[in-house]
Amino acid sequence: MTAASVLYDAPGPRARLRNRVYSVLVVVAVVAAMWFVYHGLADKGQFTSAKWKPFAESQVWNTYLLPGLRGTLEAAALSIVLALVLGMTFGILRLSDHRVVRWVAGFIVEISRAIPVLILMIFLYNLFAKQNVFPSNQLALSAAVAALTIYNGSVIAEIVRSGIRSLPKGQNEAAVALGMRKTQVMVSILLPQAVTAMLPALISQMVVALKDSALAYQITYLEMVRAGAQLGAAEQNPIPSLMVVAIIMIIINYALTVIATRVEKWLRTRKRGSRAVLAAGTVAAPPGMDVVMAEQTALGAISNAVQPPK
Repeated sequence: MTAASVLYDAPGPRARLRNRVYSVLVVVAVVAAMWFVYHGLADKGQFTSAKWKPFAESQVWNTYLLPGLRGTLEAAALSIVLALVLGMTFGILRLSDHRVVRWVAGFIVEISRAIPVLILMIFLYNLFAKQNVFPSNQLALSAAVAALTIYNGSVIAEIVRSGIRSLPKGQNEAAVALGMRKTQVMVSILLPQAVTAMLPALISQMVVALKDSALAYQITYLEMVRAGAQLGAAEQNPIPSLMVVAIIMIIINYALTVIATRVEKWLRTRKRGSRAVLAAGTVAAPPGMDVVMAEQTALGAISNAVQPPK
């Protein structure tokens, strides 16, 4: 007999039967939709061997798909790295004790989050072109990376701010009581613990940055979507070309998710015997014990920070 959930009552026989019926209906609807799409494409001759034969030729990959893949990975990698730096910086600035610094950083972050990425790319592309900031052959890449960095950096700033604030307040208080400066508290105590907690959200934002790189199609940057469109126009098979592009993007995003998940697992288990930091309010400690527990956790974090890696 299973224990009852604290959120809802365990479903009875009728509810279980109803859930099974709903599940079967959903599966049938999905299969029917897939069959409808497949049948429509097959009637248009999109699955004939002539449409898919170009993908077996190395020249097609070297001319279209591989350069597009390289462009996508280049723009995504640069924007992700720069967005992490920008997000960490503004996330910490939004936690500053100085009101002016918090307001300015918050204003910049909110404005950057509100502007659509495509509009930002087009604006920066025209701005860089008029100001001659970058060479003409690097203009589209620069505008795409700058736009992706600004948008994703502002989102990461909010992730960093919420991740640091999720830590118990006793962490900061205990470190200050031990005589540590604010910079030391942030670098040695708060950030190392917050990074692990906010890593899943950072992974999601990296995937978003990788997918949003396809928007650079509108500013003539050669990435996967543009390469697929050019291939479809050259070989008269636009739908198979875009389907191949979609499969490649799914594989890349899945690989990024798997790698980031393993990194998260490694970060959580790299220190044997280390304890996970719980969010504020997760466990009710006896009166007077919360400061002691926070001080012990801060001391453990300090010792881990000063110990050389094994």
